[in-house]
Amino acid sequence: MKTLLLLLLFCRVSSTVKHSLRYFVTGFSGVSNLPELVAVASINGVQAGYCDGTNKKLEQKLDWEKKVFENDPDQLKMYTHHCFMDYPHRFKTTMFSLKQVFNQSEGVHILQLMQGCEWDEETGEVTSFMQYGYDGEDFIVFDLKTSTWITPKPQVVSIKLKWDSEIGRIKYNEQFFTQTCPKWLKMYLHHGNSSLLRIDVPSVSLLQKTPSSPVSCHSTGFYPDRAMMFWRKDGEEIHEGVERGEILPNHDGSFQMNVDLDISSVSPEDWRRYDCVFHLSGVEDDIITELDETQIRTNWEKPMTTITIIISAVVVVVVVFAAAAGFMVHKNKQDQRRPPDSEVSSELSERLDPET
Repeated sequence: MKTLLLLLLFCRVSSTVKHSLRYFVTGFSGVSNLPELVAVASINGVQAGYCDGTNKKLEQKLDWEKKVFENDPDQLKMYTHHCFMDYPHRFKTTMFSLKQVFNQSEGVHILQLMQGCEWDEETGEVTSFMQYGYDGEDFIVFDLKTSTWITPKPQVVSIKLKWDSEIGRIKYNEQFFTQTCPKWLKMYLHHGNSSLLRIDVPSVSLLQKTPSSPVSCHSTGFYPDRAMMFWRKDGEEIHEGVERGEILPNHDGSFQMNVDLDISSVSPEDWRRYDCVFHLSGVEDDIITELDETQIRTNWEKPMTTITIIISAVVVVVVVFAAAAGFMVHKNKQDQRRPPDSEVSSELSERLDPET
């Protein structure tokens, strides 16, 4: 039994391959320099579309999307309807209701919606979600199992009851999340498989701001975003003194992440016991980077020591004195070549005398 537990602890289990289609909609109130509503669609964490509901602007960010909408014009029509009509109206009325129940007459307020679905390619399982947030806090969630809205806020129970009574909208949500969203996700993966199903391994570097700062193991350029990175000591993963960063998108559609190690209590002779491990789903071999001082990249410049400053000052003084001495020698030579003042005056008088 003990051997089995050890095998479960140290053997890596391959993570399931999940794909996602997510929509993020944000409405603003009290902000003059931003559109009242913007929406973003993402596939596997990559931005696929952008919508500006205020200025009636809809963009496809991926080249293959144009072919999809050419083959399925009804889909583009649906996106246009939601972006320019449905979402702006729904967000405006919801924002008005929330201001009333929370007794808010002015100020900046933000209403957010996140909805979409995930598909497990190995098991075929589909998970859907639809939830709202208001001013940075959870507002209301749609429960697909019961087809009802759930809210943690007692103040908005009236809104929940109103939304529960909208049978047509609930039926639409059921169909979209159980049928339409998974269908679209699989279709997008089919048309964009060359980019969405690719695997790119990253470049990994060790970074440090100053000698007293943590050493950051930074990876960038990997795809997909199903990755993890951690520090090890003597081959075992450690958590103390380690700070993990989030997976962030790059401008080219790839991702980056970092994990920091506090080395303030690590003696120089123990550095060789540490390494950074990057694991990307779908790739068998991990990228292992040893903690090596010679491999750390930094912009920090070593300050001059006291001896260095003294030597530099002495050199400056010597140079100044040498320059002064050279100037004096040069001046003396010039003075020796110059005729006496009496001779210069006599010659000048002779030239000015008209009878000469």
